[in-house]
Amino acid sequence: METANTPTNLDPQALQNRLLTLHQASLELVQEISLQTLLERITELAREQVGARYAALGVVDANGELTRFITIGMSQEEIARMKHPPLGLGLIGALMHSAQPIRIADIQNDPRRVGFPTHHPVMRSFLGVPIRQGERPLGQIYLTDKENGAEFTAEDQMVIEMLAAYASVAITNARLYESLIARDQALIRRNENLMLLNEIAVTLATASDIEQILGQAVQQVMDYLHLEVGEVYLRQEESNRFSLSLHLGKHTAYLWKSPQFLLGEGTPGQTARDGQHRLLEVAQNKAELNPEIWDCLNYVASFPLSGRNGVLGVLCVATCHLRPPDELEMQFLGNIGSWLGTEVDNARLSLQGRRLAILEERERIGMDLHDGIIQSIYAVGLTLEHARLLMSDDPSSARRRIEQAISDLNSTIRDIRTYILDLRPRQLHDENLMDGLQRLVNEFHTNSLIEAELQGPKDGFPGMSDAQAVALFHICQEALANIAKHARATHVEVTVWKTSTRVLLEVSDNGRGFDPEKVTLTLGHGLSNMQTRARNVGGEVELSSEPGQGTSILAWVPYQEA
Repeated sequence: METANTPTNLDPQALQNRLLTLHQASLELVQEISLQTLLERITELAREQVGARYAALGVVDANGELTRFITIGMSQEEIARMKHPPLGLGLIGALMHSAQPIRIADIQNDPRRVGFPTHHPVMRSFLGVPIRQGERPLGQIYLTDKENGAEFTAEDQMVIEMLAAYASVAITNARLYESLIARDQALIRRNENLMLLNEIAVTLATASDIEQILGQAVQQVMDYLHLEVGEVYLRQEESNRFSLSLHLGKHTAYLWKSPQFLLGEGTPGQTARDGQHRLLEVAQNKAELNPEIWDCLNYVASFPLSGRNGVLGVLCVATCHLRPPDELEMQFLGNIGSWLGTEVDNARLSLQGRRLAILEERERIGMDLHDGIIQSIYAVGLTLEHARLLMSDDPSSARRRIEQAISDLNSTIRDIRTYILDLRPRQLHDENLMDGLQRLVNEFHTNSLIEAELQGPKDGFPGMSDAQAVALFHICQEALANIAKHARATHVEVTVWKTSTRVLLEVSDNGRGFDPEKVTLTLGHGLSNMQTRARNVGGEVELSSEPGQGTSILAWVPYQEA
């Protein structure tokens, strides 16, 4: 402990009175939960206890760096004239690195008197006491210029040391309270974020269109974080160019000077290239931002939309708030960007799958038309051409040729009706399974002119799930379509029945049949589709056929009485 050379006589009674007064005043400190208010109160209390003209309190962080410096005694004009606050040099720095108090009669004669900024008031006597929690420094109390002109006494030092002990407890409690409050607020915000993510997930689960996915999700995020503008730039297929796909917000002007950019070009392009989010202050980055937003927005952030094979786009948001988005908000927006990237990727894959299915179906239809209907029509044309040549020489043969052509055209018409039957989409609407199957059988007979009948319980199967009923409905539809196209049958039977554990559907015809081992690979998608539908609801499909003996399709699904 460093002290002045002037001796001091201690009055035990006066010291006891001062300590009692300090104790009563300090009891209020440990009840204060606002750290800023607490620091100000400690500083004022220290000045009152020793009669100092100036008092200050410095607070250090876990690394020992000065983070707060509270002063009392100087006017706001005096503080404003100084170029900078204390930097932790000189006596302040010495006390920060000391576990003992420092008491000096005249700091003007002390070699450590450095670091005072210009226009700092002249000070003489000095008393500094560290505030510590065990071995860990929390801060320091500084007192200068005792009002009666004398130096600070040992009694003053004892009083401030006791105040520093109270201050240590109070500061620790206030910091702990602030930490708990911050943690509680962070937990609340994280829970709110998770709730919004869940809401967005529910929204996206019902959306398949990319524009709908982006529009709904970005709007929900903007409403939640009170953002003014939201934009999404998507990567064009097989290209390094990103184009504006969505713009939402109160301001109609776009955020960037151009509605499209190349990979690595500008802030959005750099975000797309390295997959790292960026936060810009509008006032400091006007060069690449649209001039129309300079005066109405303060911060712009960009986040990558990442998919399976890299960045698919960039999400950009902007706000007019005076403070930038904090770490938790940036993390949340980054998660939204990743989620949107995955949803866009899934939507594109789904669209590609549908396109591929359409192309495959077009190819199948084209092959069927070419190999079946077109060839039939071509054959009719040859028959009519032959009839024309026989018209004068052999009228009876020409007549037979024309009748054959008419018969062939009627057959071709039936084939065309069969294709219409196969391509027409059908679903179970407000029907039970038996009603839907009866409708299928009726339509099949009308379009193919093949006799067909349905056998099964009229009241259906109570307890059967909608998914199981739809699966059997489509299996029957596929089987009838195949019969109309390939079987050359004259009669079809559709039979439905149940056992204790299953509902079974059999579709059989008296057509030409085939050898399953020889033609399995040429059956097309029909049998595969039927098997997929049955297996998706826990069932199976079996096929049996022999040349000249017709074909039977047997499908079953699990069932339990309601």
